[in-house]
Amino acid sequence: MRKSRLEAFSDGVLAIIITIMVLELKVPHGDRLADLQKLSPVFLSYILSFIYIGIYWNNHHHMMHAVQHVNGKVLWANSHLLFWLSLVPFASGWMGENHFTTWPVVVYGIVLLMCAVAYTLLSNTLIALHGRNSTLAKATGNDRKGKLSLAVYIASLLLCFIHPLLGFAGYVLVAVIWFVPDLRIERTVVQHPAGEDETLHTG
Repeated sequence: MRKSRLEAFSDGVLAIIITIMVLELKVPHGDRLADLQKLSPVFLSYILSFIYIGIYWNNHHHMMHAVQHVNGKVLWANSHLLFWLSLVPFASGWMGENHFTTWPVVVYGIVLLMCAVAYTLLSNTLIALHGRNSTLAKATGNDRKGKLSLAVYIASLLLCFIHPLLGFAGYVLVAVIWFVPDLRIERTVVQHPAGEDETLHTG
């Protein structure tokens, strides 16, 4: 199967997710700067969530650039990732509206953790399809960055029960780690263009 439809569908879903998030920013009743301050928790949640969606879009783009084709398993793995990403606006809004209290921050972290797990599953499914000598497999390697992110998410969830802002700080840390697009794939694609060293399998 060609990958173009999967990419187009994913791009559309991510664009809708961002649109939903920005609609959570309600215009305040008032014309003073103090009225805007009331929105600061929601706006802070929006900024972090926007960055996360941007990170996933960037890395999803790089991942798909490193592969040649997809199959049914990849389509479902990609849908699984989009499912968890689609929950980001809800979790983000709930966290901001409740001014970063414990359970909203925990739920937000669970959604982020599951997004990371889903992304890892998608990557592994693509590697299984294209083989261990594929461009994506060479670029991913042992995925230390991904494993570190999962560990930070779990630690952050536990820290939420000490103070929710400690957990939130952990989420920010993961965003910082991934803010720069995955250069491993860029470097590997330059050295081994997708399709040059891959054994193609039909899906």
